[in-house]
Amino acid sequence: MKILIINCGSSSVKYQLIDPETKVALAKGNVARIGMSGAVLTHLRHDGDEVKLTGEILDHTVAIEYVLSILLSPNHGVLEDRSEISAVGHRVVHGGEEFSSSVLITPDVIKKIREFFELAPLHNPHNLRGINACLKLLPNVPQVAVFDTAFHSQMPECAFTYGIPYVLYKRYGIRRYGFHGTSHYYTSRRAYNLLGKSKEESKVITCHLGNGCSISAIKHGISIDTSMGFTPLEGLIMGTRSGDIDPSVILHIMGREEIGLSEANNLLNKHSGLIGISGESSDMRDILQGMQNGNHRAKLAFDMFCYRLKKYICSYIGVLGSVDALIFTGGIGENAVEVREKSCENLDFMGIKLDKALNNKTRGTEAEISSAKSRVKVFVIPTNEELVIAIDTKRIVQGEKL
Repeated sequence: MKILIINCGSSSVKYQLIDPETKVALAKGNVARIGMSGAVLTHLRHDGDEVKLTGEILDHTVAIEYVLSILLSPNHGVLEDRSEISAVGHRVVHGGEEFSSSVLITPDVIKKIREFFELAPLHNPHNLRGINACLKLLPNVPQVAVFDTAFHSQMPECAFTYGIPYVLYKRYGIRRYGFHGTSHYYTSRRAYNLLGKSKEESKVITCHLGNGCSISAIKHGISIDTSMGFTPLEGLIMGTRSGDIDPSVILHIMGREEIGLSEANNLLNKHSGLIGISGESSDMRDILQGMQNGNHRAKLAFDMFCYRLKKYICSYIGVLGSVDALIFTGGIGENAVEVREKSCENLDFMGIKLDKALNNKTRGTEAEISSAKSRVKVFVIPTNEELVIAIDTKRIVQGEKL
């Protein structure tokens, strides 16, 4: 069985072709700069063969046509015919309260995804473009939607309800939803194996740190709290997103700067976070380099990022009552040694102590980085969201139950 995984952004399509039985990615790649000059498709086959193609890629349908063509290429592909694709699994960011698990895509599901545009305007519209493109290009292939929000759907009401008039939740669905669900699911399940415990007897905290960042408290396999909220803006400081902020701040800025809702949204989502604080970059690698060069604002951005992360780690230990494992994943979590060290600094009293040597040598690989004296195991676990989507897609298509 071969499942095509599609993850669409505003100007990109990330893809993998996965065999869910062997858990092997036969091929993977990315189409970047869709709708812009110099669009590029980067394709990597499982045996290491890599190719880059440039062309005029005007929309997501053309991009996915390129993807199918390279997968069928005699020189670089892994398929002989499109019929070998058993199903397509789509990452969909927001499923609202409607979808607590993955579903087969139908006209009704598409209608619901469209209704959630307002809740995830930076994500769901592009996710739907990918779905529509695949329905056009692969009309007889089952399509499955796997929602980022689904893993967090069992949060207790006291965790997902905001302190605003309750009628606004009932009327507009304003509540905490959480995101990065497939990543938190994958890394927590991997941690259970590394701990040698079942999910029913485990309490873990997962930190997904990339351009977007979120942290989750997971008790007995269930996400009971998570830092992202109604949208992916809340919580930790991120590459371009502010994270937690006093709501009055943005109202004050809107009045002083005389900006509207759209400009305020862009300010918080695209011009804040690491790039807003440092004034230089949204990339943690650039922030670390700036620190080494004596850039005060880069140092401030780094310190704020780690400080906010530490606060969430400590608060989630309180929510869980105790914790068996702390997990770092995502581009920053897997590679930024300095972030892991700083965010765990002086947490010995909570049972968290890193082994500095293990931490320093761990980049992008699975490893335990906690000290032998640490009561809490600390792991770096590279995430594999695409594999979660592939396995869930297989389950849905074959009619298997959770």
